[in-house]
Order: sequence, then C-alpha cells, then structure tokens
Amino acid sequence: MSRIGKKNIAIPQGVQIQVSKDNIVLVKGPKGELTLKLDPDIQIVVENNNLLVNRPTNQIRHRALHGLYRSILFNNVNGVVNGYKRELELVGVGFKVSHSGNYLDLSLGYSHNIIFEVPKEIKVNSITEKGQNPKIVLEGIDKQLIGQVAAKIRGLRKPEPYQGKGVKYAGEKLRKKAGKTAGK
Repeated sequence: MSRIGKKNIAIPQGVQIQVSKDNIVLVKGPKGELTLKLDPDIQIVVENNNLLVNRPTNQIRHRALHGLYRSILFNNVNGVVNGYKRELELVGVGFKVSHSGNYLDLSLGYSHNIIFEVPKEIKVNSITEKGQNPKIVLEGIDKQLIGQVAAKIRGLRKPEPYQGKGVKYAGEKLRKKAGKTAGK
C-alpha cells in the first residue's frame, strides 16, 4: 500500500471540498478555489473533516495515481489556506527586473530585454535594493503553477557553473567548477 496515498488529509476550518459525479474535486478556501480532474478509477471520501483517497486495485497504474492524487489534493488544500511563495534572484552585473501588472521586464545580459507574461493567477513582485541582487517574488495558491512559472523564468538564463551568473532560486546552492589553470 502506498505510504503517502493512505494518509488522511486533514481539512482545516473554512475549507470546503466538493466532489462531482465526473470525479472533479473543487477545493474552496479563504484564498481562492482550485479544481482537479481525477482518474475515474480513483475514489475520494470526505468524512469527519478528513479527506481519504482510495484505489480500486493493486495495479501499477492505480498505485501510481493513488499517491499522486493524494499529494496534489494536499497541496491544493494547503494552497487555499496558506498559499505558496517562490523567490528568484538575478545574479550578474547589469541584470535588472521590473514589473508592471503581470508583465516582467527582464534585462539578463542579452542584446534585448525579455518581456515575460505571468499568468493572472499568480501575483508577481520585483524587489531591487541597493547592494543586493534583484529579486522576483511569485505568490499564489497553485503550487504546480508557481513552480512551472519559476522554472520558465529560471530557464531564460540558467546560472552558469563558473561564475554563477544567471537567474537562480533564492537559497539555491550552486556547484561551481574550477576554471582553466595557467599554462606550464
């Protein structure tokens, strides 16, 4: 049995969970609402302020979906209560960021600025302090969406291994390589 899949999800105060006949789960909370379409074989049971995910058989596919859907539902419940936040840092001389609405204007050392549109579900903020690296802060209720957007922004200029220049997650440890040694 899946260790993660068989764990109950405690439903906090103020969170409502509705399961439709099409196996669509709607999670409503103080910060918003999220929906998730489940596989028809997986069953959801809500009882005594606990959410339980059940699988019909012990097939490999059912075992895989069991833990997956439990994790996604846990993230959805946590997201509508607390929300999620992801920070990115721009490391490099002349790297800048500014935002207007849901558009980021990134100057990452290329010949042109990059305009990046952030989905409307995510609140974006850019912080530029003197003596500090510019930062991008992404906030929202959907953990998967925030992670995907953060990965796309990081992919615009990944940190290079010699000097560490690029866009990196806040707190990310980079393994630096040694440069070429001097000739004999």
